[in-house]
Parts: sequence; C-alpha cells; structure tokens
Amino acid sequence: MVEPKQEVLPSGEAANPYVTALTQFDAVADYLGLNESMRQYLRSNRRELIVRLPVRMDDGSIAVFWGCRVQHNWARGPSKGGIRYHPAVNLDEVRALAMWMTWKCAVVNIPYGGGKGGVKVNHKKLSPRELEALTRRYAVAISPVIGPDVDVPAPDVGTDAQTMAWIMDAYGATQGRWTPAVVTGKPISLGGTVGREAATGSGIMYVVQEAARRHRLSPDGTTVAIQGFGNAGQWSARLLAGQGYRVVAVSDTSGAIHNGHGLDVEAAIAQKISSGRVTDYPKADRITNEDLLTLPVDILVPAAFENQITGANAPAVKAKIVVEAANGPTTPEADRMLKDSGVLVIPDILASAGGVVVSYFEWVQDRSGIFWDEKEVSNRLEQVMTKAFQEVAAVSEREKLTMREAALILGIRRVVEAAELRGMRL
Repeated sequence: MVEPKQEVLPSGEAANPYVTALTQFDAVADYLGLNESMRQYLRSNRRELIVRLPVRMDDGSIAVFWGCRVQHNWARGPSKGGIRYHPAVNLDEVRALAMWMTWKCAVVNIPYGGGKGGVKVNHKKLSPRELEALTRRYAVAISPVIGPDVDVPAPDVGTDAQTMAWIMDAYGATQGRWTPAVVTGKPISLGGTVGREAATGSGIMYVVQEAARRHRLSPDGTTVAIQGFGNAGQWSARLLAGQGYRVVAVSDTSGAIHNGHGLDVEAAIAQKISSGRVTDYPKADRITNEDLLTLPVDILVPAAFENQITGANAPAVKAKIVVEAANGPTTPEADRMLKDSGVLVIPDILASAGGVVVSYFEWVQDRSGIFWDEKEVSNRLEQVMTKAFQEVAAVSEREKLTMREAALILGIRRVVEAAELRGMRL
C-alpha cells in the first residue's frame, strides 16, 4: 500500500496541482525507500524560466503577458511537454504538469524527461495577428532553453499546429538553420506526423480496450461519459463510438449534454465546431459538468482540467472505470475514496500518454528524415500503449497497488535507475 503523507496537503491547498504532484511523489518515494538526496533531486526542477512578453495590440497599445517554461528532469533525455495558453496558467500548475510529464514519459518508456510551458492569456480574445505576435515573442524568449536535444515543446490547451509552426519558425531564425525537431505537433507540411491530431484520443481508446477486457465489458452497450470536448475529448468520443461504445454524455465550458440512448458523436463535434458550444446540440438533455461526473455510466473520461474529481464529489461517482485523459483531474483525497469504492482509475500518466508517444514518433522522423504512413504510426502507438498498460497492470497485481500507484512506481523507478546509471548515486 502506498500511503500519502497527509502533512503535504496543508489546509486550503488541496486544489493546487503542484501539491497533488508532490504528494503523489512523496508517497511513492516512501514506498521505494528513496534516500533524502534522491528525493530532493526528483522533487526539484532542473530549470524554471519566467518571461514577460510585451506585444503591440491591434489598437496600438502595448500589453505585457506573463509566461514561463519549466524543465523538471533530464535523467532519461531532453525535456518534453506542451505549451498552454489560458487565463488560469500559473507557475505551480506548470511545475506539476512538468513533473507529471517526467513520469508519463518513463511509464511509456520513451527517452524524455518532463517539461511544460504556458502563457497567461485568453487566446480567444486575441486577433490572429496578436496571437502570432505573442507566440513569436514567447518563442524568442524561451529560445535559449529549448532545442531538439534540450527541450521539445508541443501543443496543449489553447495552442495547436499553427502555434507550433510559428514557434519553429521563430526559433529557427534565432539559430540560423532549419530545425523542425524543436517542436512537435506541427503541420504535416512542416515536418509534422500523420496521426498526431488523434494521438491522445487513440491512446485513450487503447487503454479503455485493455481495461474493458479486464472488467469483461464488451463495447456494445458499455456507456461512456466524457468531461471536456477539446482535442482529447472529441477524439476519444469519436474513436470509442467507432469501436461500439455508447457515448451518452459530453461537456465543454458551456455545460454538458446527455442522452441515455447515445449521442451522435460526429453531429456533436460538428455542433461544437460551428457554434463553439456543445450545449447547442439539440438531441440531448442539458446538464451541468458536475452532473456529468456522477452519471451512472460504465466509463468516465475526465478530459478537461485538474482537480475535477474531489473529495466533495468522489462519493457520488458511479462509473466502474475512470480513465484520466486530462492531467491531474483527481485529487489525492478523491483517489482514496474511489479506491475504497472499488472504482478502477487509469491514471493520467498512462491514459493520456498517446500524445507524447506520437510526439516522440514525430521527433524521431524529423531527426532521421524518414517519415511513416498513418498505419505504421497507429500500429506503433498501439504497441507502446498496450505494453505500458500491461506493465503497469503487472506491477499493480504483483504489489497489490492501484493503477496510479503502480504507474508512478514504474515511472519513478525508471527515472531513478537512469539517474544512478549516469552517476547520480545520491
């Protein structure tokens, strides 16, 4: 049993994702018997860069935006992680995401450490010119600490392939050379890979299939609710529906929709694209995001933000399986409650790893100059995700741990091993 240290969660700080990440790590460090020096090494970030980004707006004024890039660990390879544009971005959130990326890359056994970046901005309120200017300013500001062998950004919330194209171009200008491998998630015409857009959803589908087999659930009739309808949520819904699962509820920031007979997923995606609100979809009842989390479904996929399943709502979760497409959607208190209720939680560092796996494939293709077709990318992703699920499940069964505990133990063990082999016998 991996028991978290309760003193790590001071009153009023339970919603801080970095506190959650450190709490998870400390529990595993105790279980593995790590000495204090190794604990401090793995708790610490290799680098934190904070930048101020002055941008001339369309009205002629100058707005200054806050941004950062955090690199957690390089024991297994260069940092890897997305760039988030959102009004709620803060340093502790980015620190947590960078640490989780280290464990995530180790769990699926790809040669990266964790990194993450963000800009505090409501990107939806920027014009295309302002968004490009902000992105190029940010790219130049972080250019001294990124690179194909140093730190490789990718899209995250509020960023996309176009954002990566601007970053690649701005970074290349600072280096005076063509450097497509500096970012992943790029347009295909600039060295991106086929399959990247669907990658996180594909990874979710593969782990759902493995979990369903273990619970003896056939796709036909198995119900799914998905909180969050961005890239990960949309592709998860589309791919699971394509396998025969019945997607009965989805949500975005406007609220949630529910139809017990199943949603027309493609129509819901089309509605989201056309109006920006999934709640405009007509053939469903409107419910709240909170209601969605407690629907009587077989599989719940939180694909939005951190801290969605908490001590307050975890007792009401009725799903048999929770598959974390978002980073850190379940607090440690909620984790314990779900465990006591017999809910199988497939943790974020395993479930949502499809994106970083295909990002790794893109990085490999950029560096080799040899590009794969979609079938090869899909086959390689399925092999990686299925193997990772089976390895985590084996640790879980052998050591009688939850899947989250097992995934963290597997990932952290691999990082510790790499650190020690490099001479860090702390």
